Amino acid sequence: MDFTGKTTAELLTIHAAIMEELRDRKILRSANNPTGDLAEYLFCSAFGWKQQGNSTRSYDAIDLAGIKYQIKGRRIHQRNKSRQLSAIRDLDGFDVLAVVLFDDDYKVTRAGLIPSARIREGSSYIAHTNSYRFMARDAVWDVSDVVDVTVELLAVP
Repeated sequence: MDFTGKTTAELLTIHAAIMEELRDRKILRSANNPTGDLAEYLFCSAFGWKQQGNSTRSYDAIDLAGIKYQIKGRRIHQRNKSRQLSAIRDLDGFDVLAVVLFDDDYKVTRAGLIPSARIREGSSYIAHTNSYRFMARDAVWDVSDVVDVTVELLAVP
């Protein structure tokens, strides 16, 4: 798409309209950056998990067996290739971390289900935010009890 002839105000209006349309389609739930909401939508759609309310502490979805999932997405942008996920506040509040990595255009590049024990082992405590940092490096997908679910997320329409 060529936006070179658009003013800044026109571009922001288009952006706002797109975000509203994605909320109307129930893909996004908030007015925040769409990465996290899109990640939750994809995992819940792919696996039939029940998405929890925005105020639910420590986990985002639960499956029929009662397994609690914290869901994180990261957009790997051409200007920022970091694999650092957003802050994890409570390592004991979920059973599995569901992670999806997107490219610049929000296309799924990798997705995995990581047991909370692996997150505890591989995360660092950050005192000034009172949270834990976890990096979704490629090596994570090589751990024996991590399940690659990239194909399942790619199948979500």
